[in-house]
Amino acid sequence: MKCKICETRKARRYCPGVSGEICSLCCGTEREVTISCPLECPYLAEARLHEKPPVLNPDEVPNRDVPVTEQFLREHEALLVFLSSRLLEISLATAGAVDSDLREALQSLIRTYRTLQSGLYYETRPTNLVAAGIHLRMQDAVESLRKELAGKNATPVRDAEILGTLVFLERMELNQNNGRPRGRAFVDYLRAYFPQSQESLAPVSPLIQV
Repeated sequence: MKCKICETRKARRYCPGVSGEICSLCCGTEREVTISCPLECPYLAEARLHEKPPVLNPDEVPNRDVPVTEQFLREHEALLVFLSSRLLEISLATAGAVDSDLREALQSLIRTYRTLQSGLYYETRPTNLVAAGIHLRMQDAVESLRKELAGKNATPVRDAEILGTLVFLERMELNQNNGRPRGRAFVDYLRAYFPQSQESLAPVSPLIQV
């Protein structure tokens, strides 16, 4: 049987991304490039173990003026878990969402919370519909958290705390992104370190979110 992608080499493994048999070379070169790989694919999981993290120039890391120290993360661990878990759930529930969409959503959220630091409120959403949908649902999650805390007379979450946590997540995305157009290495990272909701995560069209 010939590879379903190149139609030249002999097929060696089943690819759930193309619903057919493909060769090892096409699996390696087209994985998360032209193929939208399911996160449960065993060949994708194996490849993750050998991926080299991107080399980042410290001078090019965005939002360097926002301090995110180990002490900040310890003191706001619950907020980090909440936002990370919601980001994971939303990404898994948004059809076609990849790491670059999450990055764009985080960038626009950071811009929004930066404006709040100056006493203004100006929400900027990405032109990318997938990223815009993630942005909107993350904002809804934050508002739900604030209402829940207010109902319990608990200490409210400050905008500066949300901003710092979003900047940390942005840096994690930059550290985990494998550079592939359909890559979801950052999503895999979130799956490994943060709990998922037990609710059903049916795919949601990003067109509904904006």
